[in-house]
Amino acid sequence: MSTILVVDDDPEFVEITRMILEARGYEVRSASNGEQALQAMRERRPNLVLLDVMMSSILDGLEVSHEMREDPELKSIPVIMVTSIITSPHASLFPTDEFIPIDGWISKPMDPDDLLNKIEKLIGTPSP
Repeated sequence: MSTILVVDDDPEFVEITRMILEARGYEVRSASNGEQALQAMRERRPNLVLLDVMMSSILDGLEVSHEMREDPELKSIPVIMVTSIITSPHASLFPTDEFIPIDGWISKPMDPDDLLNKIEKLIGTPSP
């Protein structure tokens, strides 16, 4: 079974995302900040990570994506960045001229079909 790690500090977002993904047949694990996410990935490698930009620090998700790409054990895990930063008061802090090591973007509020399509393009449909 394909496992997706949902990394977000909003429990409601995590729960809604869990319901969408589990209904499609994915196993879902979660973490509420970057440190927990990295620990969870090292304990049990997921097939894909949905990673929020803003968590315990404003750009926590960006820091996690960079750390993942520097770690030989984690660098091949696909990452979809989930963000509402564009509509937040912190939008000016987002680095627009920096390479961000991710495989896709989803904006909040997200469209479930768009999310599932992006995941399936990266890791395929879940195996039973």
